[in-house]
Formats: sequence, structure tokens, C-alpha cells
Amino acid sequence: MGDDDGTIEAPTRRETLKYGGTLAAGTALAGCSELVGQREETETTEAGSYSVSMEPVGTVTFGEVPEQWAAYDGGYADMAVALGQADGLTGVGGADRYYTYVYDELPAVTVDRDVIERYPEVRTKEEFYELESDVHLYDPQMLINWFDWDEADVEEIASTVAPFVGNLIFRRSDGWHDYRYYTLYEAFEKVAEVFQQRERYEAFSELHTEFIASVQERLPPSDDRPEVFLTYEGTDEPETFSPYRLDDAGTSKKQWRDLGINDALTGTDIDNLSTTNRGELDYENLLEIDPEVILVRGHERKSAAEFRDIVLDYMRSHPVGSELTAVRNGRVYRGGYLNQGPIHNLFLTERAAKQMFPDEFGDVTGDERLFDRQAVADIINGEF
Repeated sequence: MGDDDGTIEAPTRRETLKYGGTLAAGTALAGCSELVGQREETETTEAGSYSVSMEPVGTVTFGEVPEQWAAYDGGYADMAVALGQADGLTGVGGADRYYTYVYDELPAVTVDRDVIERYPEVRTKEEFYELESDVHLYDPQMLINWFDWDEADVEEIASTVAPFVGNLIFRRSDGWHDYRYYTLYEAFEKVAEVFQQRERYEAFSELHTEFIASVQERLPPSDDRPEVFLTYEGTDEPETFSPYRLDDAGTSKKQWRDLGINDALTGTDIDNLSTTNRGELDYENLLEIDPEVILVRGHERKSAAEFRDIVLDYMRSHPVGSELTAVRNGRVYRGGYLNQGPIHNLFLTERAAKQMFPDEFGDVTGDERLFDRQAVADIINGEF
């Protein structure tokens, strides 16, 4: 803005960030075909600004590193926390699926639960205006397809509040998602570029690679791994089950892929749960498949013992459910998060290894640890 003496003030930090959002929103809204093949890397521009490219938005230019941020899901929130950005959290789009209790096991790693409880469903334009974040870790196409936004709404928030950077990656079965997907660590790398935290990202990536390798070298041959049915059913007394396919490459199933688990639905015509497919199986349907292990999502606020005492006990008392091999053998477990970030993934992989192979890794209710909590905390806290 011009002063009375005719001089021009340098843009404020927020104005600079808004400019970057305007550039991105004006040139690269979701699904634009001209973005295909675009170089996806951080590019340093004049005056210390930098750009980050990620579909579906395209290239976003930042004049300064964002400090305040909102994330739609726990996966992207967890990425920011892993990069040492917990203090900048302003709100979460779906806080009911952001599981922060894992941080209790990491020394000196905390997230302000008061902020999350104040803003647990950030998904309206009014909330974005109120929070005044510097970046929104959201896939805007998700807002359009799930919450009745349109591209003009996305452009308005990107240009007047802050840009969007994100891609819905937890599953790959939604027809509207017709642009590039990212793996967990590809998306994590993009978020690291947003916050200019390359060293933390690389330290996490190295730790993750070593951890997965240490688990995989202890796995039994593929033929000795169980046939597993992954489902969603959030009630304490389940009667029907929404199916997930383990061959879906979404990030929510990363731990099962890393463990080489066999999908009990292989060879069937049962589709993966998605926005358009809401089909369910009853106990009779499930008995035809009769998996060795059943993983039930929707119970992540319960401990392993609570899940067994409530959900598994009900299935044991069910006249048909009690006939299932997994139920008879007590091999029904919590199925993990829909939205997982890099910290979550370490804990979930450890849990999954114990669920699948207790003779090798210890019982899921036991205290055996497969990765170093202090090493994770050190990366988050910048002490590496």
C-alpha cells in the first residue's frame, strides 16, 4: 500500500502468502489437464520466495515459510507435527479421525488439544476466514466433492486467505480423483517443502526405511501369512461390514502392504469402499469368505484390550459370527487409521506386525517396541 509520501511498503507476510495463493488458484485449480507432466519440485524464486508443486492445485508460491496451518485430516496434520510445526496448528477438518495419543509415547512431543477441540471441523469458508492460516493442507477437490464447494470458492479462499496444498491419498477408489496420487512419503516430502524442512524429512525417511527393513527381514514366507479381511464398522455390536481391498494403494493400508498381508477378498468381485460404493457384507457373506484375521476400523479410541472385551466379545456371542475362524481364534483386531502420517505409520506398522505375527513380534497388548521412540522425538524436536 502507498504512504502519503509516495513510498511503497514491502508486502506484509500475510499479503505475500496470499499472493502465492492467488497465483496458484488463478492458474492451476483442481483437475487442470495442463498440469500433467509439470515438474513437481520446490523452485526458489526471487527475493527468497519459493514454489511447491503438487496436484491437484499445481504450483503455489510462498514469499515466506508458513507458520499457521490447518489440515483436513490427521495424516497431513501428522506430517506437519513430524516436521516440528505443531505450534502452528489452527484447526483440523476432521478431528474425530486425528489420533494424537501416539504422541504421548514421544518425549517432548505435544499437540494443543484445545485448538483441535475448538476447531474440529474446518470445512466452511467462514471457518477458513476466521482461522487466517498461512497454508491449508487440504485437497480442494475433496472440498468440492464432499462439502459442496465449487472452484470459485476454492479460488476465493486461496487468494484472500491462504493457498491449498494437499492431495487426498488415503484411498484410491474415488472416481472424482482423476489426477495423480502420492505415496505417504511423496506427500510428506511436499509438506516438507512447504515448511522448508528438508533435513527433518530426510531424517524421517531414513528412519522409516531402516525400520521397515528390520521388520520385513523377520517376516515368514508369503504362504505362511494369514488371509486378512479389512473392514469398517464403527459400532460396538457389529452386524454388517464395509469392505476394503488391501490391493488399493492408498496410504491407509501402507502397513498391510509393507507386511505383505494376503487379502481375503482376492478372487471375489467385492469392491473397495469409496464415495460411491457403500456396499456392506453381513455375517453370512463373511462366513463364505471365512478369513483367518478380521481387521475392524472405527475403534481407534479403544485400547487393544477394550476392543477385545467389547467388539470381539459381541462377535463371539453372535449366532453366525461365532462360526467365523477369526472369531473362534480370537484374531479380530482394530484395523488402523484411515488417515495416517509418518509418525502414525511407525506405530501402526508396529501394531500390525504384532497382530499378524505375535510369535515373532510379541502380543499386540504387550510392551515390546519395534522402533526407537526417542529417535523419532529427536527428529521432531530438531535434535538430530
